[in-house]
Amino acid sequence: MGLMLPSSVGPLEAILEEGSSSDPKAVAILCHPHPQYGGTMHNKVVVRAAQAFQEAGMATLRFNFRGVGRSAGTFDFGEGEQEDVAAAIAFMAERYPKRPIWLTGYSFGAWVGLKVGARDERVTTLVAIGAAVALADFRFLEECAKPKLFIHGTKDEFAPLEHLQALMLTLPEPKDLILIEGADHFFTGKLEELKDELLRYIRTHAPS
Repeated sequence: MGLMLPSSVGPLEAILEEGSSSDPKAVAILCHPHPQYGGTMHNKVVVRAAQAFQEAGMATLRFNFRGVGRSAGTFDFGEGEQEDVAAAIAFMAERYPKRPIWLTGYSFGAWVGLKVGARDERVTTLVAIGAAVALADFRFLEECAKPKLFIHGTKDEFAPLEHLQALMLTLPEPKDLILIEGADHFFTGKLEELKDELLRYIRTHAPS
């Protein structure tokens, strides 16, 4: 279902999908990659991740950051975009009261999304796909005791795996790392494997 989310900068273009149930036990919000490099809510990685959550019976919300597609506003270097994430959380928390919210982001979306999700009590679980920890500061996670899942390609050319592994050493439990063997930053040829691995994790950790 297409909709426009209210936000501090104006309406944000979004897609809400409820999967097999209009009364899910948990919901997921997905944040897309960098707007200045073509990132939108229709990104293939974001769509595949949303499909994993839907197959697990969760409702999903994908949205375009400010200035992308039909969303109001202009690119704000990850600052204003945090307000966009907050607007998405507020929408899902109101529509699905007291349901656990999984905050998921890919690349730029992982940095922006997790930054907000780590401090919002309504968000229970954080998922970072292709987190570019060499390009953005993820140290805010060092104080985060929420479950944290990182999914990463072993051949990521923009976010070398060793940087992520170094970060993870500094993070408190619970934390998990799923490696997609041979995958680049865009998970070229590995999208189904990405979806399957995420779905397996969700089914193990989400409320039944």
